[in-house]
Amino acid sequence: MKSIQTKIVALIMMVVMLCSVVIGGIGIWHLKTVSEQNSAQIMNLGCREEGKRIEHIFHSIEQSVRIIEKNAVLRQKLTVCKKEHEKLGDETKELLNQYHDSGKEPNPFAKSMSWIKTNTKMMMAPTDETISDLITDGCNMGVKSLNRYLNEYKAAEEKAKDITKRLINLEEQLAIDIREYL
Repeated sequence: MKSIQTKIVALIMMVVMLCSVVIGGIGIWHLKTVSEQNSAQIMNLGCREEGKRIEHIFHSIEQSVRIIEKNAVLRQKLTVCKKEHEKLGDETKELLNQYHDSGKEPNPFAKSMSWIKTNTKMMMAPTDETISDLITDGCNMGVKSLNRYLNEYKAAEEKAKDITKRLINLEEQLAIDIREYL
């Protein structure tokens, strides 16, 4: 009787160990998948949305080139920052392509509200101060959103988090650089 009981216990132990290995393997695979999804999401949500928002603001500002041309220093700061944003945008696209993710467009409502705010302010007071105010607001919103994404997607790939941190630093530095025009 003991030998049958021993065999049943041994069989149950083997089944439990086999199940543990299978469940552990599935867990590790799922963790890797979630990590890749988090990386794609942080890049998708953060960089693309911020890039579109900044691109829109720069487009509105470029419509007011006459004003900015009066202040070559401000124009130079904005031009340098725009080039840095474009570099980060290229890195973001490259990383998103690795995940076969084309990204998503910013919220249409938010995009419309940003357009209305930017154009209304520029029509009312097309000055360096207005431009600096709009960009500072955009930088602060971007820093806030990007930090929220970093906190939310802690398991994201380090490369995605690095690009996001560099974008945060770029936004913070631009806000500091243009304070003198507020």
